[in-house]
Amino acid sequence: MAWARWGCCPWLVFLSLGAWGHPKAVNLTGEDVRNCSISPPYLPVTAVNTTVQLTALRQQMRNQNLSAYIIPETDAHMSEYIGKRDKRRAWITGFTGSAGTAVVSMGKAGLWTDSRYWTQAERQMDCNWELHKEVDITSIVTWLLAEVPAGRHVGFDPFLFSIGSWKSYYTALKNSNIQLVSITDNLVDLAWGSEKPLFPSQPIYALKEAFTGSTWKEKVSDIRSQMQKHRKGPTAVLLSALDETAWLFNLRGSDIPYNPFFYSYTLLTDSSIRLFVNKSCLDSETLKYLNSSCSGSMCVQIENYSQVRGSVQTYASGDVKIWIGTSYTTYGLYEVIPLEKLIEDTYSPVMVTKAVKNSKEQALLRASHVRDAVAVIRYLVWLEKNVPKGTVDEFSGAELLDKFRGEEDFSSGPSFETISASGLNAALAHYSPTKEQHRKLSSDEMYLLDSGGQYWDGTTDITRTVHWGTPSAFQKEAYTRVLIGNIDLSRLVFPASTSGRMMEIFARRALWDVGLNYGHGTGHGIGNFLCVHEWPVGFQSGNIPMAKGMFTSIEPGYYQDGEFGIRIEDVAVVVEAKTKYPGSYLTFEVVSLVPYDRNLIDISLLSPEHLQYLNHYYQTIREKVGPELQQRQLQEEFQWLQRHTEPLSARALRTTSLAPLLVVSSLIILGWSV
Repeated sequence: MAWARWGCCPWLVFLSLGAWGHPKAVNLTGEDVRNCSISPPYLPVTAVNTTVQLTALRQQMRNQNLSAYIIPETDAHMSEYIGKRDKRRAWITGFTGSAGTAVVSMGKAGLWTDSRYWTQAERQMDCNWELHKEVDITSIVTWLLAEVPAGRHVGFDPFLFSIGSWKSYYTALKNSNIQLVSITDNLVDLAWGSEKPLFPSQPIYALKEAFTGSTWKEKVSDIRSQMQKHRKGPTAVLLSALDETAWLFNLRGSDIPYNPFFYSYTLLTDSSIRLFVNKSCLDSETLKYLNSSCSGSMCVQIENYSQVRGSVQTYASGDVKIWIGTSYTTYGLYEVIPLEKLIEDTYSPVMVTKAVKNSKEQALLRASHVRDAVAVIRYLVWLEKNVPKGTVDEFSGAELLDKFRGEEDFSSGPSFETISASGLNAALAHYSPTKEQHRKLSSDEMYLLDSGGQYWDGTTDITRTVHWGTPSAFQKEAYTRVLIGNIDLSRLVFPASTSGRMMEIFARRALWDVGLNYGHGTGHGIGNFLCVHEWPVGFQSGNIPMAKGMFTSIEPGYYQDGEFGIRIEDVAVVVEAKTKYPGSYLTFEVVSLVPYDRNLIDISLLSPEHLQYLNHYYQTIREKVGPELQQRQLQEEFQWLQRHTEPLSARALRTTSLAPLLVVSSLIILGWSV
């Protein structure tokens, strides 16, 4: 799944800034968007009247002696997907896009968001709101300096500010005679009142041993061992990201859309374990599983979720050192720990350890991708038969794919909102259809499908682009060059501990050769029934070096504004490479198992190495997915698979390789630091 804002982490805005051929925002006119310049203003039926919300919030601001209040789009764990009760910015603005910050003063209200959401904001917001087509904190601070009188206060909820965000605001405002004030009682919540969704109460459950790579006790022992070996001698590790606690204890829940998580924190010390959750969500069986009735070093003490700040503050008053990952720890906890008692890394030891899957976890993830391939192939076969009839649209198609995935063993729903995009909609990299807004699928247009599933044994994410009619020469060239980029990165051999950012260039070479590009990242980590976007694995500057056992997506693309979009995404595992001479080298092995669209491949652009790779990949699909289809008596799907994995043969082959030149160029540009 192409991304601008990463799932289990603070996201890059790389894609959303319109870099490198990213599709421009579609500008609707007339009745589609608001017009606040006329009297009376024109508002579309999709606009939300926020007068009552703003009046209630401003009253809370007066009670706190604030002149402005900042409302980010996040939760207390810096999650990619947030629960209904955390959608404060949507409630106050009416704007439901996934990225953006709202700021309310006594006289004005502004929303800052990127180009993906400008039109949506103009459709959903009323004229109480200004739309600022920027995303950086500097722009927000400039607005605050103009709106807030000297000597006054700007408030924020510290649990919705990352440490980095707080430092940026604080630094920008510290010489302005405007004070930034941390207020733990969220003012939007107080204004929302009884209408705010309740705290989730769904059960928290333990995964069966068959679906875990290690027991929770083994994981706790490993993290404690890392604490003992740390040169700064931490006495505790504080875990804030929801997937950290879920992974550590092999627990899952359903508090967050698309993610099997539950609201939680963990404070793991050298002699105790504290789990902060909604106690009512733990039944007697799960409490027994956690050894919660004892008080030893391997007994989990259950504390209320809301007590975490006080408990951390009390613990920090002793002779301790607390190890945190700054990417997910909010200022709400950071501010109660004295600086001299903090040990700060970008990622916690749990986040880094979780990124490398052991042999059992790898086998589980591989198995989930076989079943996921069956669901996707069933859908593609169904589309081939039904799209020519003119009865399929983007939304109904996505629903059917969800149904097919739901019929697979161990299914637990989709891993993100399906991107089912036909024609020009596919040029918008994050487009998802709705029941009200969608296009019909047509044999005359390209169709981009980016989807994934959550299974007890793994999380999947795959993108295929298809065309059932006659694609243009340019469409075939663009598709084939995207495919070449996917292959070039997938078959790359590289030294162990190489950073992903050093390799990312290989996915773009074939596009760059002819002046094309894409504006999103090239890949992200993926979890075992956890995050579909699992940091810190990937190809960006903030990712950790690649290591054996890591799983990442590889997903180059190309987007032609207003016409079509292409993305080819596979999930791959990092494995040892077989090299002619001894050495520590790695490569990728693709575990996604769905054929590419032969109708869109221009074989004349492929080298012998590309053809060899494709044919080997197709043989692997036959060997792994074919028996699964036959066992289920899905004969039509099996025959489709056989046709679409026939070996490809060369016609006009390009034999010149630019790889050696590319290596030199990339080293010059990026520097060989890993």
